Amino acid sequence: MRGHPISRDEELRLLAEEQAALRRVATLVAREPSPEDVFAAVAEEVGRLLGVENTLEYRFEADGAAAVVAIWGEPDVGVPIGTRVTLEGESVAARVHRTGRPARFDDYANASGNIAARARRVGVRSAVGTPIVVEGRLWGAMVALSRQAEPLPTEAASRIEQFTQLVATAISNTEARAEAARLAEEQAALRRVATLVARGASPAAVFEVVATEAAHVLDTDRMTVARYEPDGTATVVADRSKPGLEIPVGTRLTLEGESVTGAVLRTGRLVRRDRWEGATGSMAALARKMGLRLAIAVPILVEGRVWGSVSAGWTREEPPPADMESRMAEFTELVATAIANADSRAEVVASRARVLAAGDDARRRVVRDLHDGAQQRMVHTILTLQLATRALREHDATAESLVAEALDQAEQANAELRELAQGVLPSVLTQGGLLAGVQALVSRIDLSVTVDVSSQRLPLAIEASAYFVIAEALTNVIKHSKAHEAVVRAGLDGPVLLVEVRDDGVGGANREGAGLVGLDDRVAALGGALRVESPAGGGTLIAATLPVPV
Repeated sequence: MRGHPISRDEELRLLAEEQAALRRVATLVAREPSPEDVFAAVAEEVGRLLGVENTLEYRFEADGAAAVVAIWGEPDVGVPIGTRVTLEGESVAARVHRTGRPARFDDYANASGNIAARARRVGVRSAVGTPIVVEGRLWGAMVALSRQAEPLPTEAASRIEQFTQLVATAISNTEARAEAARLAEEQAALRRVATLVARGASPAAVFEVVATEAAHVLDTDRMTVARYEPDGTATVVADRSKPGLEIPVGTRLTLEGESVTGAVLRTGRLVRRDRWEGATGSMAALARKMGLRLAIAVPILVEGRVWGSVSAGWTREEPPPADMESRMAEFTELVATAIANADSRAEVVASRARVLAAGDDARRRVVRDLHDGAQQRMVHTILTLQLATRALREHDATAESLVAEALDQAEQANAELRELAQGVLPSVLTQGGLLAGVQALVSRIDLSVTVDVSSQRLPLAIEASAYFVIAEALTNVIKHSKAHEAVVRAGLDGPVLLVEVRDDGVGGANREGAGLVGLDDRVAALGGALRVESPAGGGTLIAATLPVPV
């Protein structure tokens, strides 16, 4: 069969054998067996078809080595399945690995390298191999080994290639099934976390579940969720790591030197580190001690700020898939949502508490003002009228002065009641609208104010809130800004009332001051938003948007 021509009948017989072998392998592949079953079947079919003593199939590893995944033939070849061999020197497997193309080797006598030495020990004289290409990437090689003096025929590579295509199909099918199963499992994990977040679970509960689910579906050796602290450290809030790699919850991490957690804090971006040799800092030393080969950290962004990070580590040599960062990001987004929801709930509770406290303070102030002012004057008036009545009965000359005193007290009480009522909600506002209320307001203050307010009437709640925004803003201008003038604008922009108070003062307004916090709560209660811009030396702008019901 080698080195001499064959007859037409012999050629047809060989072709029939080849097609039969290909059909057997194709039928096996169609049944979706394990790749190991396909490897073994192909190794045997190729060996028998080519009449060689041994066939091997290699899987190329990420570190440049090759692992034997199938072997057929004489038992003394000395490379059982699972053997890892290096690809330095000269061999068919090494050439395929370097070029990605079919290769042959007709003489191992003086060849260098680990595989060539093995070949000489068992008497291999020549070899032919073809690449196994899966989805466009070089996955491994199929190699036929001959101990006969006569080299393998030139068409051997093309005949092997037909079988490697079936091997590639089997591997691709298996990977597709594995990827579908992985994706389904990952989506199920994400749904479980999302359901927990939607139910309003506490962030601590979400941290724990995210660490557990992500560590499982992403197949990590270490998974940690950390919160950044104001002093530049980080606190572990959840950890799901293999024994010996755990970091207890509550541990404070210092982030000096080089670490993925520290790099996320400094950059606000995801970070990947493949080597720890020479890296400085306590976290880098810990990574070396744990034997980590790769670490990835993804930021937890809450309303635009870096709140913390989710970090994962692997000790094995084989790197994780290239899309690992994006897969981790899906979990961190759910963590961020849980934190934002908790913050929102806390802010709502605090806002309600402030509104209730402000209402209680207002009621106490009204009661105090009534008691100390108008009520005292009314009591004085009643007592004075009683004295005047007695004086009239007794024809006492003081009766007239007593009536005059009672009238004066009643008039003062009436004025104080009117002023108190205007402080709660000025009558000019309820009767004339926002423009009239603002004009009356600015007429009583010692400041040049330009008023550009629409005269259109709006719901009373909207007018009242806009009035109090303007009144509080102007009060702050007079008390704190040292401004010479201010501008008040208010007008509709579609379904929204825009309110602005701008001054030319010193700026630097305290956004957390009681007055502005109260305005924020009032505006938020109507579904609006308050904006404060107050750069030092640049004046202050207080702007509110108030949705107007249709």
